[in-house]
Amino acid sequence: MNIDQLTINTLRFLSVEAIQKAKSGHPGLPMGAAPAAYTLWAKNMKINPADSKWADRDRFVLSAGHGSALLYSLLHVFGYNVTIDDIKEFRQLSSITPGHPEYGMTDGVEISSGPLGQGIAAAVGMAIAETHLAAEFNKPGYDVVDHYTYAMCGDGCLMEGVASEAASLAGTLKLGKLILLYDCNSITIEGDIKTSFDEDVLKRFEAYGWQTLTVKDGNDVDAIDAAIKEGKAEKNKPTIIKVITEIGYGAPNKQGKASAHGEPLGEEEIALAKKNLGWEYEESFYVPNEVKEHIAAINAKNAETEKAWNELFAAYEKEYPELAAQWKEWHSEKPSADLMNNEDYWTYEGTIATRASSEKVLNKLSKLVPNLMGGSADLAPSNKSVMKDREYYSPENRAGSNMHFGIREFAMTVIANGMYLHGGLRPYIAGFFVFSDYMKAGLRMSALMGLPVISIFTHDSIGVGEDGPTHQPVEHLAALRSIPNYTVFRPCDSRETAAAWCAALERTTSPTGIVLSRQNLPLLDGTGKAALKGAYVLKDSKKDVPDVLLMATGSEVELIYNAWDVLQEKGIDARVISMPSWEVFEEQSDEYKESVIPSAVRKRVAVEAAVDFGWYKYVGLDGEVISMHGYGASAPAAKLFEKYGFTVDNVVETVLKVVNK
Repeated sequence: MNIDQLTINTLRFLSVEAIQKAKSGHPGLPMGAAPAAYTLWAKNMKINPADSKWADRDRFVLSAGHGSALLYSLLHVFGYNVTIDDIKEFRQLSSITPGHPEYGMTDGVEISSGPLGQGIAAAVGMAIAETHLAAEFNKPGYDVVDHYTYAMCGDGCLMEGVASEAASLAGTLKLGKLILLYDCNSITIEGDIKTSFDEDVLKRFEAYGWQTLTVKDGNDVDAIDAAIKEGKAEKNKPTIIKVITEIGYGAPNKQGKASAHGEPLGEEEIALAKKNLGWEYEESFYVPNEVKEHIAAINAKNAETEKAWNELFAAYEKEYPELAAQWKEWHSEKPSADLMNNEDYWTYEGTIATRASSEKVLNKLSKLVPNLMGGSADLAPSNKSVMKDREYYSPENRAGSNMHFGIREFAMTVIANGMYLHGGLRPYIAGFFVFSDYMKAGLRMSALMGLPVISIFTHDSIGVGEDGPTHQPVEHLAALRSIPNYTVFRPCDSRETAAAWCAALERTTSPTGIVLSRQNLPLLDGTGKAALKGAYVLKDSKKDVPDVLLMATGSEVELIYNAWDVLQEKGIDARVISMPSWEVFEEQSDEYKESVIPSAVRKRVAVEAAVDFGWYKYVGLDGEVISMHGYGASAPAAKLFEKYGFTVDNVVETVLKVVNK
C-alpha cells in the first residue's frame, strides 16, 4: 500500500473509530471524502500546523460540518493541537472535538459549520477578504497576501439557497482563488437524491461564472490533485470540482447506502471495512509510523514556506513601514480611533431619521477606521450604508470597500462572517429590519462564534408606513434580543446612533444590530455617551423617588420625553429612561442598574412600536407596555402611530391608569 493510500485509510479509521466510540456521528462522508481531503491538505494547501494562525495560510472550510470526524482526524495527523485522546473524546462533554466544528474551540478550525450551505457563503467572504487585503497591501515583489480559500461541501449544501446566493455572487466577482470540492455521493438522510435534487449542478455553476471540473473516481488521488491544480491555475473564475464518491466507501454492507450517513458503522462493519481496505493494524486509533514520517516531511516544507513569508514581511516592513504598521492595526481586535475623545464624532444637529444619522456616523468612521468594509442587500440608497469617500469593490477594483451584495440577505450575512473570520477587516452589512428574518440563521452563527459583525437595520417599525405590514417589523426586536450573545441597539437620535456605532466597534466577541428609523426624529437634550451603558436617565423626576418610570427605545423615546411635561402639569413626577440596548444595560453593575431602574418604584410604563415580548422583565407585574399586538397596516406613518396608540396622549393616559391602580 503506497503512502498516500495508507494516510487516507488512517484518516478513515480514526474517523469511524471516533464515531463508534461516541456511539454517534456521521461516518459516510469521512470514508468517502478522505481521498479528496488528504489530497488537498497534503499536496496543495499552504498551511503550517505549528502556527495555525499564520496570516497568509490557505483557508479550509468544511461546509458539510457533520463530517467533523474527518476534519479532526486531519488536524491530528497533520500535527495541529488535537491529540489522539481528543479524537477519542469525540462528541463528549468539554472535549475539543464536538459533533460539528466550532470556531475558537479546536486548533485549526476556521469556522463553526454544519448548518448546510453556510460554509460555502463564508468561504466566499474569506476569498473576498483575501483579494481586498492583497489590493491594499501587496507591492511589487512583496505579495504578502497570496493564498487560496478551499471549501468542501456535499449534495445537501448545494440544495440550500444560501449556497446558491453566495455562488452567484462569487462568480460575478470573479473570485479565482476560491475552490469548492463537491463530495458528490448522491445520498442524503432520506436516500438517493434523485427524488429531490435531479439537476446538473455543474451547469448551474457554469451559468454562475465558475470553472467546473469533474473527478469521476473519488479515490483517484492523482486525478483529484490535477483538478485542484487546474482550479488554482484559473485566476478569473472560482472553481467547483465535482468529486464523485461513494458514501461509506470500504464498508461492504453500508457503502453507497443512506444508513452510512448518520449512524456508527458498528464494530463488525468496521472490522470488515479494515479487511476490505487492507488495513492490517489491530490497535484502535492507530497512526502508522510511515504516516507520521510522511506528514512530518510535508510539515517541514510548510514551515519553510512560512519562514520565507516571515522574511518577506520583514523586508516589506523595512521598505514600507507605514503599510506594515497599518497591516498590524487592521489585524488588531479594536479600532485605533479614539472615538470617546473625538468631539466631532459626537456632534450632530437637526431632526433627521436615525438611518440618516447612521449615514453621518458611518462617513465619519470611514475616515477613522480604514478597515471598515461593507454594504447592503441592494438597499444602500434607502438604508444609507455607503461610505461616500470610498470606491466600490469589484473584479476591476479589489481595493474598493463598499460592497454590492445584491438581493441576497442570507448570503450577505454569512459572507460578512467569512470576511471577519479571514482577519484584517471589520465588516458591516445593511438591510431593511423586516428582512432580518432572511438573515437570522447567519446572525445566529455570528453570535455563536462571537464575531463582531455590524448590521445596519433600517425601517424599524410601523413607521415604515405605506409599504404595509409585509414591510413593517413588529416581532423582530424580540427575535434578535432572544439570540444569546447578540447585541441590539435601537437609538432615539443622532447622538445615540453615534453611541451605537461606537459600542459596536468596541465589541470584540459579539455582533451588533443597529436598528434605525425611516421617519425623522428630533435631537433630544441629554442624549449621547450615556447611551454606551445601554440605558440611562434622560429626564429625571424632581423627587428623590419618582412616581413612575417611563422607558422606551428608538422613535418612542420622543413620546415619553414629551409626556414628562404633561405629567408634571398633572402632578405626576416621572423619570424618563432611554433604553437603546438591553444587552449592554445588563452588562452594567447591579448598582448602576438600580440607579437607573430603582426596584422600589413599581409603577412603570414602557413604550415600543413592536411586540411586548421581553419588556415585562423591566416593567414588572404592576407595569404596562404600550406595544403592538398584531401586524401593522398600509398608511402614512403618523396615521399608524395614532391608530396603534403611540401618542403622547396615550402615554399619559396609560401612566394615569398605572399610577392610580
